Amino acid sequence: MLIPFAACSAEAWLPTLQALPPDSLKRLGQLLQGMKLLENDRQNTESLSPPHERALARALGLATLQTPDGLMPWAASDAAQHLQAGHDKAWAWITPCHWAMGHLHATLSDPAALELQENESRALLAIMQPYFETDGITLHYRSAGRWLAEGELFRDLPTASLDRVLARNVDAWLPGAPGAGPLRRLQNEMQMLMYTHPFNDARELQRQLPVNSFWISGTGALPAPANQPKAQVSAPRSLAQAVFREDWAGYAQAWATLEAGDIAGLLSRQRAGETVRLTLCGEHSARTFQTHRAGLWTKISSLLSPLRTLDVLKQL
Repeated sequence: MLIPFAACSAEAWLPTLQALPPDSLKRLGQLLQGMKLLENDRQNTESLSPPHERALARALGLATLQTPDGLMPWAASDAAQHLQAGHDKAWAWITPCHWAMGHLHATLSDPAALELQENESRALLAIMQPYFETDGITLHYRSAGRWLAEGELFRDLPTASLDRVLARNVDAWLPGAPGAGPLRRLQNEMQMLMYTHPFNDARELQRQLPVNSFWISGTGALPAPANQPKAQVSAPRSLAQAVFREDWAGYAQAWATLEAGDIAGLLSRQRAGETVRLTLCGEHSARTFQTHRAGLWTKISSLLSPLRTLDVLKQL
């Protein structure tokens, strides 16, 4: 199991954890007590690919520790699965979105707040498609909130995950590589096009947010197929969703739900003799723990100095 946003940089995060009732993370502590640290992937908070995405990509065989930042090929994997695309093409995710324009900068709003319906999304794709085609990019409908884009521009173009930029100033996260010029121009063109487009006029009549830009992420091409089986990974998003909403009561409840459900299940499997892995992720690092068959002295030592769960989370 991989848990994104088990820790984060928000000021309210630590007080929220400290205010939890005693033993709120008891099962997590018991699980960790029977584990050893297997891997610690630590990056700075300016990395384009957040720790949980890097860890998940490695677990699924889509990346290694040497994969360049911002080139986790999520879109290529999506295209291979749903469009039967081959390994030779480069892909990106295109997410229609709303940039909240402030006095000094634009902030990326949660795309889910657009509540795009399939007919709207398909109509929007048809509006934008000719502009993308000018730069050799073909758009494919994947879902109302996300499209697939095929084009050589994306092969070596690092891009920032939505999880890095949500509710933040977009300027620091826009593609900055030498090949990003056409895409930056496309974003400007779409902002001008959609500013007065009837598509948004209709949305505003319904008191819905206008679609005034798009976000590019998940760029790259698939690595050569590997023979080893891919891991089965559970990656609950409840903590992440609460962080993006700045809902700290919801964050505390999400931990309670994980404790009673997923973590309890993993603990039961470990106690039954299975070897299980847990990856805890923050904004700085992803720390992977695995079941460890401790000797008697190690067990006695751990009882005398039990692992403090909050201390582990603070290291993320």
